[in-house]
Amino acid sequence: MTRIGFIGLGNMGGPMAANLARAGHAVQVFDLVPESLDRAIKAGCIVAGDAREAVTGCDLAISMLPAGDHVRALWLGESAGERGGQDLLGALPTGALVIDCSTIDVASARAVGTAAKARGIRFLDAPVSGGVAGAAAGTLTFIVGGESADFEAAKPVLACMGQNLFHAGALGAGQIAKMCNNMLLAIHMAGTAEALALGVKEGLDPGVLSTIMGKSSGNNWSLERYNPWPGVMENVPASRNYEGGFMTRLMVKDLGLAMALAEHAHSAVPMGALARNLFNLHASQGQECKDFSSILALYLGKAQGEK
Repeated sequence: MTRIGFIGLGNMGGPMAANLARAGHAVQVFDLVPESLDRAIKAGCIVAGDAREAVTGCDLAISMLPAGDHVRALWLGESAGERGGQDLLGALPTGALVIDCSTIDVASARAVGTAAKARGIRFLDAPVSGGVAGAAAGTLTFIVGGESADFEAAKPVLACMGQNLFHAGALGAGQIAKMCNNMLLAIHMAGTAEALALGVKEGLDPGVLSTIMGKSSGNNWSLERYNPWPGVMENVPASRNYEGGFMTRLMVKDLGLAMALAEHAHSAVPMGALARNLFNLHASQGQECKDFSSILALYLGKAQGEK
């Protein structure tokens, strides 16, 4: 059993912490949302009074936060609005391992990792893929950047939350790989929704068309595992009014990170830029909190909930 500090219990972090507790670890958690803490208690986690208390006595700590500013504020103590920063690196013993599973900018990941190393603390940037369903089922993909030895040390804990564990390279590499992946995800989701909308407008059944494309050269993950058309596939956000998945505003954020990365690399990303514009437009029409597969509504020319 390992004593683990876990900070950030949102749609992804909550199920991840629950899986660690289910695996027999002592998981000390903190989140700013009381309802998230209530769910964590029911899952067998130990609720702390604040973030510092959550990592007290832990040699391993995990964070799952919305953006780079939050990660810097938590671990480095940089200002995060009215709440200020935490500087939690100072609360950990020498040799402790920090695993940040947030999807953030590369500069923030490297800044926290460099500061951790200066204090004798190991750090991995380890963003995840697999969505809320993967987090709940413990089948996430972890895309890890950092030292190989630290990745090996983290594997037993990561394996409690995911099935696919990849070492992408040095510090920051996990974020780079995640941005490339999510840019591609946005592109093929937008394309899948566009193709389905076209076929249905011309009289095809969305389920039949999905099956045809799924067995043809147009097959992709969005079509096969996360179909955006309501009723075609069970247990996906499209069949529950696009609730409980990966929100459109988070996809917009990730595409913004990808665009910044492309600018830094002087890399042409015309499809990624178009996907960002489409999801930005969709979010501006009041869909920012719906699952990103609700981009289908953009092609149907109506807001979700309209008939």
